[in-house]
Amino acid sequence: THAVLSDQVRFQNLGLLVIDEEQRFGVGHKEKLKQLRSDVHVLTLTATPIPRTLQLSLTGVRDLSIIGTPPIDRLAIRTYVSEFDTITLREALLREHYRGGQSFFVVPRIQDIPDMEAFLREHVPEVSVVVGHGQMPAGELDDKMNAFYDGKYDVLLATTIVESGLDIPTANTMIIYRADMFGLSQLYQIRGRVGRSKTRAFAYLTTKPRAKLTPTAEKRLRVLGSLDSLGAGFTLASQDLDIRGAGNLLGEEQSGQMRDVGYELYQQMLEDAIAKIRSGETEANLDNDQWAPQINLGVSVLIPAAYVPDLDVRLGLYRRLSSLATKVELEGFAAELIDRFGPLPKEVNTLMLIVRIKAMCRKAGIAKLDGGPKGATIQFHNDKFASPGGLVAFLEDQRGLAKIRDNKVVVRRDWSRTSDKIKGAFAIAKDLAALVAAKGKRKA
Repeated sequence: THAVLSDQVRFQNLGLLVIDEEQRFGVGHKEKLKQLRSDVHVLTLTATPIPRTLQLSLTGVRDLSIIGTPPIDRLAIRTYVSEFDTITLREALLREHYRGGQSFFVVPRIQDIPDMEAFLREHVPEVSVVVGHGQMPAGELDDKMNAFYDGKYDVLLATTIVESGLDIPTANTMIIYRADMFGLSQLYQIRGRVGRSKTRAFAYLTTKPRAKLTPTAEKRLRVLGSLDSLGAGFTLASQDLDIRGAGNLLGEEQSGQMRDVGYELYQQMLEDAIAKIRSGETEANLDNDQWAPQINLGVSVLIPAAYVPDLDVRLGLYRRLSSLATKVELEGFAAELIDRFGPLPKEVNTLMLIVRIKAMCRKAGIAKLDGGPKGATIQFHNDKFASPGGLVAFLEDQRGLAKIRDNKVVVRRDWSRTSDKIKGAFAIAKDLAALVAAKGKRKA
């Protein structure tokens, strides 16, 4: 267990380290394991890698192998996501009971157990129930689990202690109370406790009646409800990466989005760094060409999941969009989207305009452009503008509405509407790009 990480444990000649259920170990644990010996071979096993681990594999920092073939005659688990409904759950438990099987009833907190135990005794009196949770004395918990394994009880009412390590072929119905309170990999692991024989298994993910879910919880449940094929753990982990972000590969955050450089540039920087390190170059410095302008106008810019439901297609469109720069290319891309998916939503239209502003900022050498109702703040790449004389002329043309403060150009404007912000930001970037182009022509 985690006990091997204590300072009292010393290894004489450690050569191979195998970690099972890798998602149960934190970054601190993994760093400690790495420090045991620098030349240890590490094999990690998991059905649902955390976003940070998956990102390490996808970028080539770690090697990745996927076992996607299920055992012979194994059937996929039928999964249903719904509000907590007495009749549905009673039918599910009785169906399992009358076909000679057993059921799991999982709750997120120990304080939920008494209510659910009362619910089962009142509404499903035909089944026998045994309770198990982590605060029980070890001996008592062991006796109850063994009794359930031997078939003396029909339903095991438990907390997440059943998440891994249980293999009971006769248990083929899983009910999860308040499924919105669990993480995606947790739900997948808990669901995996059923369907471990040739019998069809059923999983019911229930939520609080008439309670609004958070957008993230809704995404998690929708993903799990849609993934009913066998060996879908890798796909699920990819969706988790999309929902939560890849985290910090050099720090301790296991999830989170790349806020400063953007996902495309981040991936490119990471791939370049890994390629250089593997070829023997220890310093992975970025060339001056490899930077991307950061635009922040406080507007919604994305391809909505409702417009392009498939995640892989959506990511592919983002990747293509990042390489477009001219108006003609963007118009062609927009025409293709309309042809494939229908009229463009407002967010996609805005995204196209932002991409045009980004391309213009690139030409102007603008690293960061922040826009709000009262104007814009502009920061140049490496705090240098290619045409200092042109910048002076630009500031004079603004008639007191622009000035330099803290190495940034501050332009005052009245942009009350979103459309004003977008048009105004494009106009400023275009003017500055024209000054850079004019200086280039004079040099030529």
